[in-house]
Amino acid sequence: MPELPELELLRRDLDREVGERKIRNIEVTAPSVAKHPNKKTMTAAVEGLKLSGVTRRGMLLIFQVEGDQLLVMSLGEHSRMTRNQPKDPVATGTALIVSFTQGGQLRLVDPKKEAAVELVAADELEDLHPELLTLGLDAIEEPISWTTFGERLMRRDGKLKSILMDPTFLVGFGPIYSDEILFHAGLRYDRNTSTLSAQEVRRLYRALVETIHEAVKYGGTTLEPDGWVGLSGKPGDYLQYIAVYKRDGEMSPRARGPIVKVRFGGGYTYFCEQTQV
Repeated sequence: MPELPELELLRRDLDREVGERKIRNIEVTAPSVAKHPNKKTMTAAVEGLKLSGVTRRGMLLIFQVEGDQLLVMSLGEHSRMTRNQPKDPVATGTALIVSFTQGGQLRLVDPKKEAAVELVAADELEDLHPELLTLGLDAIEEPISWTTFGERLMRRDGKLKSILMDPTFLVGFGPIYSDEILFHAGLRYDRNTSTLSAQEVRRLYRALVETIHEAVKYGGTTLEPDGWVGLSGKPGDYLQYIAVYKRDGEMSPRARGPIVKVRFGGGYTYFCEQTQV
């Protein structure tokens, strides 16, 4: 799944490009993507209705549909959305095509079948997605003060990387940005919150705010040829600013030693042994 900077960038593009358009029809080319209700009901229900904006709740993209309905999309790691003309070739793995009355289409490309699309009444969203009731701080949706961040952090007991990636603490941080934030804060991935000084909490907070700002500014991070791209198909430029993630063996930007890769949880983490303590 894209991390928070990428998903927010996509939301902004969608809101600008299709947020006020009228739906001619929806074609579900991969039935498994229609999670609620079924394909037939979903396509019939939205035909001829107008969108009134695209918002985000946690890591869900929410298309506001007239009549107090929501078209909710959850993207997988290899999912992407594209703005197309009807004559454009249909990419392999296209799961959903939304055609608009003014011309043009929005397509969901999901080759690994990781995405989900739901049509729900606005007042049913939290019933279908109870995880929304326990979401943590959203570093983009609203400013976070360092005191709020510090207070909530110190109520947690555990290793820093696990806490940063916990959606009940922070929305939308995965392996990429958690490693980058910890590097810029000068803190190890396995430090326990109980060992942090007030100064270290401030550094972590500052690294969080600065990293998310820079990632959005430079269009997100694209790591692989089939990785993140925006609505126009343009990859993100933040990769050139990545300090440690998947840079094991390279020299640390802050020390005379290599970046180290170690197993952590079900994956790996990347850090500078000399400057992260």
